[in-house]
Amino acid sequence: MKEIKDIVTAFDEAVRQGKKTALATVVHVDGSSYRRAGARMLVTEDGQLTGAISGGCLEGDALRKAVLAITQEKNKLVIYDTTDEDDAKLGIQLGCNGIVSILFEPIDEKDADNPIAVLKVNIASRKPAVLITGYSLNNQHHYGTCPVENLPSSIKKEATRIAAEVLAANTSVHIELSIENNQQQFFFQYTTPPVSLVLVGAGNDAMPLVSIAGIIGWPVTVVDGRASHASVQRFPAAEKILVGKPDDVIGKILFDERTAVVLMTHNYNYDIAMLPLLMEKKVAYIGMLGPASKRNRMLHELEQKGIHYTEQELQKIYGPTGLDLGAETAEEIALSIISEIMAVMQQREPVHLKQKQQAIHHRHL
Repeated sequence: MKEIKDIVTAFDEAVRQGKKTALATVVHVDGSSYRRAGARMLVTEDGQLTGAISGGCLEGDALRKAVLAITQEKNKLVIYDTTDEDDAKLGIQLGCNGIVSILFEPIDEKDADNPIAVLKVNIASRKPAVLITGYSLNNQHHYGTCPVENLPSSIKKEATRIAAEVLAANTSVHIELSIENNQQQFFFQYTTPPVSLVLVGAGNDAMPLVSIAGIIGWPVTVVDGRASHASVQRFPAAEKILVGKPDDVIGKILFDERTAVVLMTHNYNYDIAMLPLLMEKKVAYIGMLGPASKRNRMLHELEQKGIHYTEQELQKIYGPTGLDLGAETAEEIALSIISEIMAVMQQREPVHLKQKQQAIHHRHL
C-alpha cells in the first residue's frame, strides 16, 4: 500500500510540473520473479521512477516501454520471458527464471477514471478492496486499471460477482472473460489497508518503532500521559499524537481489523488502565513490552476486578511482544516487534524461507 501512496504522490507532483506519466503494472507472473502480480511503478516522460516492478533488472527496459506508451498514448503489454538460461540475450539479466507480463498505461489526468484516480479511491478507504486490471494477450485492446463501472455491460455483472468472491476469499485471482469475441484477461487484485500502529508510550524506545513503521508505510499514533514525551518534536513522523489518560484518549483513536497496539509506557498503572479499553475494540494485535510475569499480573488483577477474557480473546494479546530474534538494542527490539505484527496480520508462521517447501509467494489462480 505504501507503494501505491508513493505513486499517487509522485503523479500529483508530475501533474503540477506538467510532466506526462505512465503506470507500469505487473499483471501476471509465471514462475519465479522478484515482484509478484500487482507490483506497480510510475514513470514520468523524463525518466523519473516511483515504485518497482522488479529488483532493478527490468526497470531500464520498462522505462523505454513506458515512454513509448506515453508517446503513442496507448496501453501496451510487454512480456519478459526469462525461462531461457541464456537470458542475457534479452539484455535485462533477470536471473529469476520466470515469465513476467507488464501492462503500461499512459495517464490522462483529465480522465476522471484514469488508473491513478482508481488507485486514489483504493487507498482512501480503511477496508479491503479489489483493483481490476484488464489486458489482452493478442494486444487487441487493454482495458487497463479501471473501476468495474467502466467495464462493458456484457461482463459487468460477472466482474462484480468475481470481485465479491475475491473479497470473501481474501485472495487475488486471474480470470479470462470474453468481450465481443476477444478473450480479455483480468487480474482481480485483493488489497488491504496498511497496518495502523498505535504506540501507547512515548519513551525513547518508541522512536525506532515509529521510524521502521514509517519506512514500510504504516501510519502511527503515539499515545502517552506525558506532554513532555508525546510531542511532534520527538515524533515528527507520527500521524497523530495524543496526550492524556486512557479514558480521555481512547475515543480519539480509530480502531479496525488492521490495527496493532503496543503497550510500552513503562508505567504499569497506565498500561493496566489501557488494556481493558483496548480489549473492547477491533484490534488484531495487542503487544506488551516486558516479561510474561507482567502480563500475567495484569490479567490476574483484572480478573479480581471482575474482568474476564475468553481464550479466544486472549489470543490477540502478545506479551512479551516481538519475535525471538536475539534483539538487545531498542532498534533491534523494534524490528522484532514490527516483524511479529506483520506475521500476525499476514497470518504467517515465522519460518526461514530456505525451509519452505512451497513457493515463497502465493500463486494467484
